[in-house]
Amino acid sequence: MQKNNQPEISILVSMGTCGLAAGTEPVYNSLKNEIKTRSLGNKIEIIETGCMGLCHSEPSIEVINNRTKESIIYGNVKESDAAKIIESGTVKIDGIKAIERGWYYPEDETNSNNAIQARIALRNCGRINPEKIEDYIHNSGYTALKTVLCKMTSADVIKEITESGLRGRGGGGFPTGRKWQFAADQKTDYKYIICNADEGDPGAFMDRAVLEGDPHSVLEAMAIAGFAIDANKGFIYIRAEYPLAIKRLQIAINQATDKGFLGNNIFESGFNFDIELKYGAGAFVCGEETALIHSIEGQRGMPTYKPPFPAIAGLWKKPTIVNNVETFANISAIIRKGAKWFTSIGTENSPGTKVFALAGKINNVGLVEVPMGTSLKEIIFNIGGGITDKKKFKAVQTGGPSGGCITSEYIDTPIDYDSLKALGTMMGSGGMIVLDEDNCMVDIAKFFLDFTVDESCGKCTPCRVGGKQMYKILDKITKGNGEKSDLVLLHSLADAIKTASLCGLGMTAPNPVLSTLRYFEDEYKEHVFDKKCRSGKCTNLIIYSIDSEKCIGCTLCAKACPVKCISGKVKKAHSIDRKRCIKCGQCLKVCKFSAVKTA
Repeated sequence: MQKNNQPEISILVSMGTCGLAAGTEPVYNSLKNEIKTRSLGNKIEIIETGCMGLCHSEPSIEVINNRTKESIIYGNVKESDAAKIIESGTVKIDGIKAIERGWYYPEDETNSNNAIQARIALRNCGRINPEKIEDYIHNSGYTALKTVLCKMTSADVIKEITESGLRGRGGGGFPTGRKWQFAADQKTDYKYIICNADEGDPGAFMDRAVLEGDPHSVLEAMAIAGFAIDANKGFIYIRAEYPLAIKRLQIAINQATDKGFLGNNIFESGFNFDIELKYGAGAFVCGEETALIHSIEGQRGMPTYKPPFPAIAGLWKKPTIVNNVETFANISAIIRKGAKWFTSIGTENSPGTKVFALAGKINNVGLVEVPMGTSLKEIIFNIGGGITDKKKFKAVQTGGPSGGCITSEYIDTPIDYDSLKALGTMMGSGGMIVLDEDNCMVDIAKFFLDFTVDESCGKCTPCRVGGKQMYKILDKITKGNGEKSDLVLLHSLADAIKTASLCGLGMTAPNPVLSTLRYFEDEYKEHVFDKKCRSGKCTNLIIYSIDSEKCIGCTLCAKACPVKCISGKVKKAHSIDRKRCIKCGQCLKVCKFSAVKTA
């Protein structure tokens, strides 16, 4: 839909956290200055948007001709490109990186045969100014809420969400409609809606992008959920490390309140709903719903045993719905288009789409949203552009610290909740870290376990003690001191921790270890029996030597060695004292004749 009196050209500038960090603001200012200098304000508009998902090509912009509907996306834009862009409009410019148009399709084209991605949760991200409620309203914003309050009953809303098959996008995949029904069935004076925006997985930034690029979609959905279960108060629990998301959320809350979409008697329906921000201090465990609830209550963020589940007795012992950002971002689209539309996308047991944060050894780092059932191969090698430096794909870690690794053998696996679980991993919130041939899988398992050990709240013994013991064993193995019994003990500890831990953090903490043991057992055995790390990441297992036939005695290695363990005369072959060598690798870096070897 075209706005009335819309300028001929719109220039969308990606101003999310990643764009700003890459230098988008100077590009934005240069474009504004060019428009002002040329007196083109009535012909060209510049729009500050959230993240377009093109983290690999920031700063990024999109130029749209509103008359012809032609558009072109540019990446790695510089300040000096502004004049050329203003002059050329939607004509491709040589010397500026153009990005293929197929990188995404708008919400209305989610069933297009040509669509690589299908954007529902991210439908407005990179398309509107998140700080202008008018932009959201122009894109059907708050029409779902009006429909709900003026034409539907709470039972109708829950029925629509249930029939859509929407499952929680925070990791567990629990049916959203069923959760809402549990809370709606409770008869009490107060109920609450909580949006879990405590995104803590390493390499994950899906929720941040939605909150920075389309905050009203979450506010509208929370109000719909409030009506569905008869709650009048909502909280967004967001980590304090997201300052831009916090700023835009607060602006959105104020705007929605001023317009009457939040507050009292919304759409003259008699329904009241308010939303308040609550800040987390970065504790990973507060992504678990009971720990999050305790944090909002002012207590220490520690989980409690379930049942009762929060939908029965949550915040201040009242029925509480806790859904994550991406789950809420789907709600208004489902209400507007219907459950049948939503179930036409994805798979039978996992309908809809999923947002993933592609990171690691991949060319196109960024956000993607694909229909459930899309293969890993399609995501990594088509959308993601394949592995960096033409290296060989080794594995992909899904689900963050709670997930596991998937190998090339299963690269054609369709992504949905059940297929990932069968492979010993999980969907998680959507982190996807790609690994190549240079990664050591024992080291990867150690990295994620180090994270979960550090983030454990310490309440239950299996997680608090068992996690540390597993880490000690991995550390022992990577230092060349591993024994055969350590591999047996790792399995035993992992099973005990999964069975006896109090919350999801502890139950899933062993997953990276178990999945790497399952698919890369040969690497563990090399570390234990051969005292060798094939990728060279475990420095204690590396042995440096100098090939006397190739060494010409240039002395570069001896000069670079920080502990002076390399000796030899000028123009004579040098040697390394292995007892003194700290394995820093400086000799390998400076050698110009391939004389320094590792084993």
